[in-house]
Amino acid sequence: METVSKELYEHKVRVRVCGILVEGSKMLLLKHEGVGSAGFIWSPPGGGLEFDQNAHSTLVKEFKEETDLTIEVGDFLFVNEYKDDRFHAIELFFLVKKIEGDEKLGFDPEVPKNEQILTEMRWIDFEELKKMPKANLHNIFSELDHPSMIVESSGFYKFGSISKK
Repeated sequence: METVSKELYEHKVRVRVCGILVEGSKMLLLKHEGVGSAGFIWSPPGGGLEFDQNAHSTLVKEFKEETDLTIEVGDFLFVNEYKDDRFHAIELFFLVKKIEGDEKLGFDPEVPKNEQILTEMRWIDFEELKKMPKANLHNIFSELDHPSMIVESSGFYKFGSISKK
């Protein structure tokens, strides 16, 4: 039986917008279960761009749904192309700033409660991120000498795959 999340996300090209929210030496990340070769990854908040939305309004909406925070979209950082045997995404990464709210783990409204993949939200220190297995991090961290370099990155990237081939 096909799950809604499999129907929505697998074997399709998706355009996603993602926000890098940094406070001090920590970045806000969400744990995505069932993604990657290690069973989960930590990834910045974000989501799919719909036909009738623009990148900034989508990122504001996705951040609110996933973290309950109101944000302001800042500078465009980089594009990441991710492709493996199940997923293909073109991801636009922006620096974001928290405007208001107290963060709490939200959900993906397009997916039923029993299929949610967002299971945890944490502020993770750059030094802790550096020590984490790459298999448990979004592939944007794979080529960086240090996770803090994420806010200095610009251009088009095709970072390594996080899934088994």
